[in-house]
Amino acid sequence: MSIKLAVSCLLLLSAIAGQARAADPLPEAITAPGETVVLSVHAEGAQVYECKAGKEGKLAWTFREPIATLLADGKTIGRHYAGPNWEHIDGSAVAGKITGRLAIGETSGQTVDIPWLRLEVISRRGTGVLSDITTVQRIHTHGGWLDDTPCDPAGSFRSVPYSADYVFLKKG
Repeated sequence: MSIKLAVSCLLLLSAIAGQARAADPLPEAITAPGETVVLSVHAEGAQVYECKAGKEGKLAWTFREPIATLLADGKTIGRHYAGPNWEHIDGSAVAGKITGRLAIGETSGQTVDIPWLRLEVISRRGTGVLSDITTVQRIHTHGGWLDDTPCDPAGSFRSVPYSADYVFLKKG
């Protein structure tokens, strides 16, 4: 088998696997009934936490923002950042708010993975593939969770690597 044919087969299998993963039945907490998948991407990045004083004045790590690269077929097609916002290279972008959450990834009673989410799109910018998106799902998360480790000094930051798949859906 030639290298070119092998690479083509691998790309096809990866595309089929990506479609199958996006179509897997999801837990009710994050489903989007009546919506169809427009785009499914993989994200690699970090969840950023900041050391802040809590209600009792005690310092603790507080989630600040995600910073991630959106990938499709191994190529960068966008970015994900605070808001939360997702931007596609075609200039379209959406911002969302959490409407569903599913905690996963516990090992020996300790959380290790950030939760799966369903987010309702609350604003759109630009024209392109994300223009009609109404819901974003974050699934297949790995890492990103910062335990209750004490922090010091106030104002310091910690980044925790994570990966996830983001599924962008629209009504109909």
